[in-house]
Amino acid sequence: MIKNFGCQNMVDPISRVLIKHPRDAYRNQVNVDNQYQQLNYCEVPDFKKSLTDYETFAGLLESFGTEVHYLPEDKSTSLDSIYTHDPGVVTNGGLILCVMGKKDRLSESTAMENYFQSIDVPILGRIEAPGTLEGGDVVWIDERTVAIGVSYRSNAEGIRQFGELLGNLVDKVISVPLPHWTGPSDCLHLMSNVSPIDHDLYLVYSRLLSVSFRQYLIENKIELVEVPDEEYDSMGCNVLAVAPRKCIMIKGNPITQGRLEAEGVEVHTYDGSEISLKGSGGPTCLTRPFLRSAA
Repeated sequence: MIKNFGCQNMVDPISRVLIKHPRDAYRNQVNVDNQYQQLNYCEVPDFKKSLTDYETFAGLLESFGTEVHYLPEDKSTSLDSIYTHDPGVVTNGGLILCVMGKKDRLSESTAMENYFQSIDVPILGRIEAPGTLEGGDVVWIDERTVAIGVSYRSNAEGIRQFGELLGNLVDKVISVPLPHWTGPSDCLHLMSNVSPIDHDLYLVYSRLLSVSFRQYLIENKIELVEVPDEEYDSMGCNVLAVAPRKCIMIKGNPITQGRLEAEGVEVHTYDGSEISLKGSGGPTCLTRPFLRSAA
């Protein structure tokens, strides 16, 4: 029997992915205007432009042979539901549903649960309050090792529950403390500062990495490509590996792109002005891979 889910690494080719189109997440300009400030967006997204930009982004995923699934409209969710990476984590044992640290996003895990059940992806379990966990804090180092950011979005109790649900699916769960940075209302995940590009190549913003975690990566023979200060706010560090040394990133980060290409990485870009930068969600945030298969 061919397995239709399993995603305990972040660089093997993406076979199946769940995304949500802005026509279903944003719905219309009036809805965007009503919600963007409460959700702490830096500017109001342009609904019409978001539709065309998203088509380009989704087309990139399809061009790599990825089976793209679309999460349907759900009026209980907000604009943030476009960022499908966060409400759940797909493991080799099934989906673990998250309790989002951002209260406006709490209903998203139920919407994700309903969809995955409809396509026969099993539910392994769920994080329960007072635990919190968001997918953006979860970085698979390899199939048996996972690092999780301790942040305003994911707390120690959520990480403990996550490890308990994983059981013998993993050997090690590493807690990685994250800094206060710009405060609890902003979005700082572990994946804001580290993006695996290959099993032995990560893109990082070292200023916001703990010394112990950075040293751990180096000790495990992972080469680090540094994002320059001037490209951090433009989300140069949020890069989606669609296969080893093949990635998608937001346009407008030429230094980071050049450094990746110098390492033999094939880089594809999209206009993230409406669907990424204004809501602080890059290409990893926009996607929930649920099957990665070794080439």
